[in-house]
Amino acid sequence: MCAKPNFDRPIAHRGLHDRGRGVIENSASAFAAAIEAGYAIECDVQLSRDGIPMIFHDDDLDRLTGVSGPVGARTMAELSSYTLLDSAAGDTPQRFDAFLAQVSGRVLLQIELKQQPNQAATEVLAQTVMDALKGYRGPVTLESFDPKLIIEVKKRGATMPVGIVTYAYDEPEWDQQLSDATKFALRHLLHWPLSRFDFISCRDKSLDLPAVRLFRSFGMPVTAWTIKSPAAALAVLGKADQIVFEGFDPPSA
Repeated sequence: MCAKPNFDRPIAHRGLHDRGRGVIENSASAFAAAIEAGYAIECDVQLSRDGIPMIFHDDDLDRLTGVSGPVGARTMAELSSYTLLDSAAGDTPQRFDAFLAQVSGRVLLQIELKQQPNQAATEVLAQTVMDALKGYRGPVTLESFDPKLIIEVKKRGATMPVGIVTYAYDEPEWDQQLSDATKFALRHLLHWPLSRFDFISCRDKSLDLPAVRLFRSFGMPVTAWTIKSPAAALAVLGKADQIVFEGFDPPSA
């Protein structure tokens, strides 16, 4: 059984980013800003074509780099050569191990493993992330929308808290490839007997889901995403143990 995560400070969603100031999400500059401000960090990990974990959110490159095509179709070297659009510092997507070296244990990490297109890629992502974390010294959690990734990192001996990211599965644009049965199972966390997650990261407007409320009543930590204003932070008080935020600066402790 993993120790409970210590969500003692707000978690900067994809780092403390602000495109207007040239600080882009999931960039080294955004992570440096979060550390300086005393926030924990949420970030996303995708897999390159040659099996290297990279810090990047989207499945496709277009929005963040202006380059067309899926992240998984490009090698680590190619991904590392693309400048993030509007980055004042000329940031490029980081390798996961470079990100860990940058943070170096100074703040808590909430690392989201992005869903992969097949089981083989799922296993590679789980293995490479666990390999990179073997020598890491600092507070860290892993999480995913995909229960299979939780299962795979636990199979590989994860001792850090591992969480499920969830919501009501009520967004047709996000859910279009999921069957009604799959959405029902994910909404109600019916994978628990297999995934045995240690915390929940839930969309703010879905915090009243019966399963989320039930697990929290048993003492399971819950973080709420993505909180974009002080009013939204106030609205989740009593329903979540910490916020994952962007677009404003909450008190850091």
